[in-house]
Amino acid sequence: MSREPAERTLRSELLGRPVAFNYSETWLGYSMLALRVVMAWVFLQAGLAKLFEGGLSDPLAWSSAGFLNNAIAEANPLYGVFQFFANYTAIIDPMVVFGQILIGLALLFGIFVRFAALMGAIQMTFFWTAAWQGGLMAGFPVAHGYFVDSSFVYLLLLFGLGAWGAGRILGIDAALEETAIVRNNPSLRYLLG
Repeated sequence: MSREPAERTLRSELLGRPVAFNYSETWLGYSMLALRVVMAWVFLQAGLAKLFEGGLSDPLAWSSAGFLNNAIAEANPLYGVFQFFANYTAIIDPMVVFGQILIGLALLFGIFVRFAALMGAIQMTFFWTAAWQGGLMAGFPVAHGYFVDSSFVYLLLLFGLGAWGAGRILGIDAALEETAIVRNNPSLRYLLG
């Protein structure tokens, strides 16, 4: 019995130029699964650490108020936006904590991965812009360099997980896509994968 090699050629056009390269379907699958689990861990760990910062006696002790009021540089072009958020920590804090936990669980189990990746990318965009020490003329410096920090890297990883539909790899999304509801409403596939 002959087996087809688990290698494909990606052909696309990027920035107006044709691009083609071979890749291993097997290793792509392993790498997508590993990235999905690692990003799940990042979000779960962050959310659970915030949830239990005050211990079991005060599970919602964590607050973003200190960060929003003291850590955003005044030279940050979005300084006013974050000062506005500081007035609404009773809404922002649960969104951050439970958002991180739910994103982590969705990535871990491979359910609604595209939606979870989008929500995680939005959160990472806020964290990334909060780290700006200045604006465009300053090169958008962040704490450890210019323009790129860990939040920006996480944002790009989440984009990749959503673009590749990583929830279909040993995830619940693969089963959900076979249901009649999703087959009859193909737009739901934008949330899955």
